[in-house]
Order: sequence, then structure tokens, then C-alpha cells
Amino acid sequence: MNIVVLVKQVPDTYSERKLRESDGILDRDATDNVIDEIDSRGVEAGLQLTEAHGGEVTVLTLGPDRATEVLRKALAMGAHKAVHVVDDAFAGSDALQTSAALAAALGKLEFDLIIAGNESTDGRTASVPAMLAERLGIPQVTFVRALEIDGTTLKAERTVDGGYTEVTSPIPAVVSVTEKINEPRYPNFKGIMAAKSKPVTTFSAEDLGLAAGDTGGAVSWSIVLDAAPRPPREAGEKVNDDGSAGTKVAEYLASARLI
Repeated sequence: MNIVVLVKQVPDTYSERKLRESDGILDRDATDNVIDEIDSRGVEAGLQLTEAHGGEVTVLTLGPDRATEVLRKALAMGAHKAVHVVDDAFAGSDALQTSAALAAALGKLEFDLIIAGNESTDGRTASVPAMLAERLGIPQVTFVRALEIDGTTLKAERTVDGGYTEVTSPIPAVVSVTEKINEPRYPNFKGIMAAKSKPVTTFSAEDLGLAAGDTGGAVSWSIVLDAAPRPPREAGEKVNDDGSAGTKVAEYLASARLI
């Protein structure tokens, strides 16, 4: 079984983040960057399936040169090989253009299953897996919390309000997983050393048959019109309990339309 797992380098949520003054886009060079936590769970899901059924896990990312770091992290976890879509032409791409580039890269790979996180912690559009399935013309199963393969059939538990539904789908398919799917393994020393020699294939826009003028921020369908720094946190309202604190708290919440 050949499984491709999409991974993304995102700003560490525990680090200080800021927007570029020039265009209002997140300044990724000014923050610590890590593999998206939900993508680590996707890698773990792929590894568990290949351990049970055989095959290989390929990790795929679109990003600048430094995004190689997240590929090496996934390779250290146990992924077999990696593909890096990297070109300055992709800078500023939105979800539509990202999905187009990833679909073009996937067209050069053999796969039985594509696994992605349900949404990235920086963009939070939760749309790329669905866009990929549409572009590739294959089924999609979203918000998966449990996953197994039986022959050429995918069986999954899909999270819904108040519980989950059991669904099946033929493969190949695109699956997006939630944080409930598993707990990702930590790379050990042997895995870290082995990752240094595992193959990483790179694709440019030209390699994928994408014209430089048809991708990137200049032709993005979603653009930033305006941005401003986050205002400083203001002090909250303090209520002294003189016997009427409950009433004052209720009045404050009501005035803020919280109750």
C-alpha cells in the first residue's frame, strides 16, 4: 500500500507571531516554525497502516526551502521518502492554488491513499483535502477519528455533532484526520539518523507544468486588504463583593451579550 501524507510547516503556536507590514501576511521568517501537530497524527496514521498491510509512506509538502525541516521530522518518525514542492513562484498561494500544486505533484506519484490533517493551525480553511479530492476525481472522507483498510475498501469513523458516523469508501481516496485519530510517535535516535539518508524529491512549478504567472500571491483568489497589530490586552473589570457581586456579574455579562 502506497500512502501519501500531506505535511505543512507552520509557526509554533507558542512563539511570538507578527504580520509583515508590507502585505499583511504572516512573517514566517520572524518566528519558530514546526510541523503542524495534526500532520504528525496523519503521518502516524499512515505508518500504522503500512505496518499492518505493508507498503510505503511518502510525505509531501509545499513550502520554502526551510520546509525541508518538517519532511526530515516525518522521515525520522518512520516515513520512507519525501517530496518537496518548492519554488518562489508559489509564495503567497491561497488554498485554491496550493491544492492545484499539490494535485500536480500527486499526479507524479503512485498512491492508494492520501492522508491530511483536517485543517492547518495557520490557515484554518479546512478546504485543501476536499479541493484535492475534486481535482483528482477520487472520494474524500473528512474529519476521521478512526481508520482501517480492508482490501480495496476504506472504513472510517467520521466525527459529527454529538458523536460519529461509520462510513466506507473505495480507494484511492483522500482522508482528513482529526486530533482524535492517534498519538504520534516521537522520533528516536535511530530514526533521526536514518532520516538523513532517505530520499527527498523536489518539484518546481515548471516541473509540475505550472506557469509562474498563474500561481502565487499575485493571482491569489483570497487577498489581505488590511491588517493591524493585535491591540494590547486591557485590564478586566473587577467586582468587589459587597453582597451584590452576583448581580453585578450578571449585569456585566448581559451588557456584553454573553448571557
